[in-house]
Amino acid sequence: MTRIPKRPTGLRRRAGAVRYKLRKRVAALRGILIARFFLPLRARRGAELLYAAILDGQTVNLHARLPRSARLPERAEILLKRRRVRWRTDARVYEGPDGVLLMDAAVLLGAEVGGAPVGDGRWKLRLRLRDGRRSKRCALLLVRPPVPYEGPTKPMEQSAATGARHRIGRSFTGNARVVTRTAQPSAEVVKVHIDHAGITVDFRLFGPGEELPWVEFVASGRVLEQDAEEVAPDVIRVVVPLDKMPPRHKGADQWDVVACFGNGDRLRVGRRVHDVRNPTRVFAMRQIAVTPEGLGPMIVQPRYTPAGNLRIACSPMPEAD
Repeated sequence: MTRIPKRPTGLRRRAGAVRYKLRKRVAALRGILIARFFLPLRARRGAELLYAAILDGQTVNLHARLPRSARLPERAEILLKRRRVRWRTDARVYEGPDGVLLMDAAVLLGAEVGGAPVGDGRWKLRLRLRDGRRSKRCALLLVRPPVPYEGPTKPMEQSAATGARHRIGRSFTGNARVVTRTAQPSAEVVKVHIDHAGITVDFRLFGPGEELPWVEFVASGRVLEQDAEEVAPDVIRVVVPLDKMPPRHKGADQWDVVACFGNGDRLRVGRRVHDVRNPTRVFAMRQIAVTPEGLGPMIVQPRYTPAGNLRIACSPMPEAD
């Protein structure tokens, strides 16, 4: 939702800087306590996670080494728990090359995709080993928190299906956990298509509810209102004719795309749910030269801003030398 933040005063900026430094010091002290006290104390009874990451924004992938005292179970499962909500999924335990037991598991997050019904908060992760009617729970110890890797892509931070954000964290005693934040209101581009008649934008909504919005194309001093329609489950389409968007100056007119709701909420339409480090380059779209009926030729170039917002530039055709 569009909100204009208040500009912080000098006192508020200084207070924010103090809080930031304090949080960093507390986090550093917490890390030292976990590494030097809690993890060594619990290493003999807990399973050490050798790999823990969330892939595709919604699947928790785990690989752990069980303690030496563990025996090969008949069955193993991962427990995901918060308050009264519990979710179980099968895990695979097998013997490694050195005789130590290893565990692999994948936990799908999000009831909408058939996974765990996770909501806002911190979710505990446990391993349960079963032999007949007997069972034993084993803590999953996160010795080394996940480190972002280098390259053209980055870890997917948000589920493309649900809009929720998930990350791997750890408790004060070193237990791994999933930290979830439900979808915030946003409008995510599915497809942009340009032809000589107009521009078609398909997008999905996360968070705002079931109300169908209308869409405003906004440039400097100009607003075009267009009706939207649902063309597929969760996909909304808006079409704007190019003869309504002729450039008024020698430079380009920059059109922003905004989904509007009856309660006054406004959402910039853009593309933010991805794992690309440089979306302006990877998601670049071709420009097209068009001549709307009754108007001169112009160049239309859709692009994404560094913040991920969709912007459409309309400029006059350059004159030949």
